[in-house]
Amino acid sequence: MMQLNTLGSTESRKKEEAEFHNHLREDMPFQRYSPDIEEKAEGDPQWSNFKYYSIETKSRAYVDQWIQSRCRGKRLLDYGCGNGEDSIFAARHGAFVVGIDISDVSIANCKQKALDEGVSDRTQFLVMDAEALQFEDNTFDLVVEYGVLHHLDFPAAMSEIHRVLKPNGQAICTEALAHNPLIRAYRNRTPELRTPWEVDHILRREQIRMAEKWFARVAPNFYHLATLAAVPFRKTPIFNPLLGCLELLDSLLLRLPLIQWQAWQVVLELSKPHKNLMTDKK
Repeated sequence: MMQLNTLGSTESRKKEEAEFHNHLREDMPFQRYSPDIEEKAEGDPQWSNFKYYSIETKSRAYVDQWIQSRCRGKRLLDYGCGNGEDSIFAARHGAFVVGIDISDVSIANCKQKALDEGVSDRTQFLVMDAEALQFEDNTFDLVVEYGVLHHLDFPAAMSEIHRVLKPNGQAICTEALAHNPLIRAYRNRTPELRTPWEVDHILRREQIRMAEKWFARVAPNFYHLATLAAVPFRKTPIFNPLLGCLELLDSLLLRLPLIQWQAWQVVLELSKPHKNLMTDKK
């Protein structure tokens, strides 16, 4: 596998992102977004959003199935690999995985986790600027991204994902949405959880439509609206049955065009890269 391990751009925005994420990962490696350690971190305001990840059952199941059904024998890029969960999952199911992240702490944690999980021979983790990938055109069959696009310049990110995908390649991206006023109010009250750039670049409908410049098929799948009401009950016996009922309600509500954009998350499937852009890096 390639032996690249240099950070691309060093502009101030990217330095701020790297420093922010390094700081949050230092004391609890591999676990930044995991609700499993919520009890250890619930008194720390920097970790207060852990509770919301307890309701991600449906969206995570969809992404896991998407990866598992496609990845065997394929080259997969984990774009902004974070804690490496998707990288490890894909490697276990037969993919050859390269994970990149701007955080050197994250990359060190991912390498150790791959060793611990017995998939280091199928994974490689590199510190890299997601807006200036150090890979040749047409390198990967699949790209997986979770919660990274809103940290980036969206056109630059789409251009790079498109460039490194093979002509029949596919990508899947999980992102928060910016339209729900209650969710926006929560973000405004918790600025310590994110960088200023991140606050201003949560995805909107306009960015998702913009992706059609690079991909002929842009398919958004909406998750987590009614299910947010289950969060306060996550440590009670009624959580699982309540979540199941609210997931059923979401399956109905999020079919409605005027309602679906109020969801917390979108899982965006990108495929059929436009051929006339294959050499257009920016």
